[in-house]
Formats: sequence, C-alpha cells, structure tokens
Amino acid sequence: MIRIRELVKTFGRSRAVDGVSIDIAEGQSVALWGGNGAGKTTIIRCVLGLFRFGGTIEVGGLDVRRSGKRARRLIGYVPQELGFYDELRAAEAVRFFARLKGLRSRNEGEALGHVGLVGHEHKRVRELSGGMKQRLALAIALLGDPPILILDEVTASLDACGRDELVQLLSRLSRGGRTMLFASHRVEEVSSLANRVVMLERGRAVGECGVESFMPRLGLSTLLHLHIVESARVEAMTTLRAHGFAPRLNGVGLMVPVPAEQKAAPFRVLAQARIAVDDFELIRASEVGGVHPTQEVAS
Repeated sequence: MIRIRELVKTFGRSRAVDGVSIDIAEGQSVALWGGNGAGKTTIIRCVLGLFRFGGTIEVGGLDVRRSGKRARRLIGYVPQELGFYDELRAAEAVRFFARLKGLRSRNEGEALGHVGLVGHEHKRVRELSGGMKQRLALAIALLGDPPILILDEVTASLDACGRDELVQLLSRLSRGGRTMLFASHRVEEVSSLANRVVMLERGRAVGECGVESFMPRLGLSTLLHLHIVESARVEAMTTLRAHGFAPRLNGVGLMVPVPAEQKAAPFRVLAQARIAVDDFELIRASEVGGVHPTQEVAS
C-alpha cells in the first residue's frame, strides 16, 4: 500500500531524511521508531505530500508527487497537534470536515460511535478531555473509510488512561485489516500496535525488525511502568538511577527497563526510600506483538 524509495528531504543545508526506503503491504502496521530529530514526522509529511522531496513515494500505486490528491483520499491522518475550533461541537466538527472532504453522507453519530464518543455529540471541543479530542480526530480521519491510517505521536500529550483507551481502539482498527504507519517513542505503544518497526537515527534507517524482536533488540527483557504521584517522580528517578536503573518519565509515572530476574528490585529500592508506587504495568518481551500489557495492582 505504501512504497518509499530512497527518500531524501533537506531543510537548507540540513538533511532531515537521508535515503530511507520502506515497503508497507496492505494490512500491515509499521512503526517509525527514533528520538527527536530522527526523521519520523518528516517522513510522514512527505508521504502526505506536504513536503517536496527527493526519491519516490507511492500510496496505493499512486505517485504522491504526481497524484497527491488521489493518494491522500486513501489516507486518514491524525497529527500530534490538533487544530480544532474550540467552540465547535463534536458533531459539528465531524460535519465540517466531512464537507471539506466532499463526502455526501455525513452521519455524525455513527462516526463518533466508531470511536467511543456516543453521547458527546453536543459537547464543545474545549469541553472534551485530551483523550476525547484525539478520538474525535480519529473519527474525522476515518471519514470516507480510508484503507490507510497515518498517525504522528498521537498519544504524546495523553495521560496513561487516555493512552490505553486510544491504543486499544487503534489496535482494533489494525486487526480489522487497515494499513497503518505511525511514529512513536513509546515502547509499549509500538509493542501493542506494530507488526514491523523501522528504526531511525538522524534521518537514516539504521535497522528494521519484526515486533517480536523489538524489545530484545533494544536490550530490554522486561519493562515496568510505575505509577507514581507527580510530586515524587523526580525523587524516584534520582533514587533509581543511584541504584543503576535507567528510568524515564512517561504518563503518570516512570518507565524502568529491568532484566527479567530483577523485576522486584525497583520496588524494593523505592520502598526503602519511602516512595509509594500506586500501580504498575508489566511488559515482557515475549508478550509483544499485538498483545496489550497486563496491568497488575501493586500491594
């Protein structure tokens, strides 16, 4: 469905994407993985035809450079930063974007129902939570039933609950046969949604693997997501780093990579420092590949 060959994109003297080639077959879900400046968003915007670029990109057999409008009709796109009018009601937003897409049938209730927003049709955008706004954006992206869904760090601004709800919804769409290309920097999100992972670094593709090999390739066997109150997170990070762990902030707490035989060690370290863990999620490398992490409650 998407074919990228020797993609190059420069901004002045800086080469943001440098010779990247990716093939995405119909029904596949491919994650772009990398830190800030790796080229993830630039690749997505090139696929959408928003940037001029070198190389070739085909979407559904259509050359993006020559047939951009036709290619974009095959794509539903959800950006990281949303651009809604705050005073529009949810149903009005759907109706507005349906008109922009030239769609005759505009059943706003059905569109919102697909993303779990039944009963929120008359709420103004400013009254919606972050997770609801992202689901509204997804409802709009799905108008016209495009076969391809492209997502750019769509959970970056959500809390853990909002992320979980959106990832579960996207997982159902992926399992339904929709082709997906998405950028993410969250291990658990990639593990839940992707079939394949393309690893990017400074605009180059430095590796590619199936999702079952993703966490082992990062050197992770187990990942703990510790839910800790905001006022204690910095202290928790400092304490864990002093004991040889490499935590990072994520949502409502910390993500802590640990060897399989040391899953309990972070809890002991934090308990000794009198830092409470309210809840946690455990993600094992053997559980990735479309399986959501099992949530367990810390005693």
